[in-house]
Amino acid sequence: QVQLVESGGGLVQAGGSLRLSCAASGRTFSRYNMGWFRQAPGKEREFVAGISWSHNNRVYADSVKGRFTISRDNAKNTVYLQMTSLKPEETAVYYCAVHRGGDVYNSGNYYYWGQGTQVTVSS
Repeated sequence: QVQLVESGGGLVQAGGSLRLSCAASGRTFSRYNMGWFRQAPGKEREFVAGISWSHNNRVYADSVKGRFTISRDNAKNTVYLQMTSLKPEETAVYYCAVHRGGDVYNSGNYYYWGQGTQVTVSS
């Protein structure tokens, strides 16, 4: 069992930046692959970024490539998402989760979802 807690969300103006954190507890999980997703009201949960346990494999949604950076510190059991040049349409609850295998873009292939952190981007 792994517990994930997201933090770092808040209210920012369009063009601003935020750094989200996902802290894990409960058991060792340094070799787990991790992902960030987001979900706006009435919309499907959307893949944002993923990272392998080795740090050598990182993937991004086309919509955020070049603006967002995913990273991790295995010694701290923490995954980060640095977001820059934020847009109002990216207002959503942002979640982290553990990848269990298969297509990394599919939310159905993840376990141990955190509670989420709200990101609001004003125009």
